[in-house]
Amino acid sequence: MTEHPGGHANPRRSKAASHDKPDAPERPRGSDAGHERRAPEPPQSAGWRSRDIIRAAALGVGVLAVAAGIWEASTVLFTVFLGILFGLAISSGVDQLARLRIPRGIGALLVVLAAVGLFTLAGALMAPVLGEQGREIRSRLPEAMQQLQSWVGREGTTLRAFTGRFSAAPPPAPDSGGRRHGDSTHVAQSLSPAAPAAPTTQGGTSQTGQGLAGIAGYLFGFVGSTVEIVVYVLLALFIAIYIASEPELYHRGLMHLFPHRARARAGDVLTQIASVLRKWLVTQLIAMVTLAVVWAIALSILKVKAALALAAIAGLLEFVPTIGPTMAVVPALAMALLDSPAKALSVLIVYLGIQGLEANVLIPLLMKGRISLPPALTIVAQALMTLAFGFLGLMVAVPLLAAVMVPVKLLYVEDVVGDSVTPEADGEGG
Repeated sequence: MTEHPGGHANPRRSKAASHDKPDAPERPRGSDAGHERRAPEPPQSAGWRSRDIIRAAALGVGVLAVAAGIWEASTVLFTVFLGILFGLAISSGVDQLARLRIPRGIGALLVVLAAVGLFTLAGALMAPVLGEQGREIRSRLPEAMQQLQSWVGREGTTLRAFTGRFSAAPPPAPDSGGRRHGDSTHVAQSLSPAAPAAPTTQGGTSQTGQGLAGIAGYLFGFVGSTVEIVVYVLLALFIAIYIASEPELYHRGLMHLFPHRARARAGDVLTQIASVLRKWLVTQLIAMVTLAVVWAIALSILKVKAALALAAIAGLLEFVPTIGPTMAVVPALAMALLDSPAKALSVLIVYLGIQGLEANVLIPLLMKGRISLPPALTIVAQALMTLAFGFLGLMVAVPLLAAVMVPVKLLYVEDVVGDSVTPEADGEGG
């Protein structure tokens, strides 16, 4: 027990507490003490309140409305994204012209007109050959695809027959001379197809053509007519010109969407996104031209029909990483198979060699470690975008993924997790 200054003992305090802490003055027991004590708050009821339910429902409806709007306007939005992508790419040329005291607006128009002029000139020079070879591809590709399908099926049947004979067939009984009956025919039958290949018929060719038309209709469903193509191309070109003419104007406009305390970090993120997209597109354009030239030379040496047209197709499909080159080699293999399986095998070997050099020498040299996207993530993104939006979604899948990865790395991995992820330092600017 401890004593108060007045000498009275306080029985409410424990002995242990008396040795540790000094005595606290006792609160008066008057009417004022009741006002200091607060009544215990009633427990809050479990579950959502009405306003929480309304807020969640409104949020869900808003998300669905935005998703539906993006779905309906996906063609226009992706075209705008491609215009921004090309605008960021040509801004490098506009910067060079600006150093020569050429206004940015005029410089952007000159760069775009020069690019369009070069493509038009190249197309005009190669138009007769491309037109003739394009007609040949259209007329013979269904037959070539049918032959490729028959050849693959025949070789698979041969392999299954070969492995099945040696693994499951019982050995023939020996004759009186000790030689087994069917020794000479057993291996011959194992190495021969179980059934002759079905000849290519008009019905099979038409079915193949209908299948290709169905695939093309699904992939290129966003293309309704020639007028729509021209409108989308002009929209992308005008956006590219405006972006390259006044990039700072749009940069400042985006900065107004962020609070002042976050503008510095948002500026860093937007700058990195622009740098990554510009580098990616320039690299893809160089790779497209390089692959088209090398592929045309290789197919010409191998004497594959319509070599120039096949090289042009391969160059255009190179814009779509991973999947595009794989799509480009199929018609080349089919056209080579019209001559012989050996020529088709040679085309495949040359294709693998070109792709190996591109992936291990050309692309790393051009990228210089700025973009590094996981291959599995890239393929998944391409598959999902193709399933949802067709070929246009496939075109924008990789640059869109590269743009999304920048804020994920800088704002989450670096700012939230705490890991250092600097695109210039670790080579993962995508």
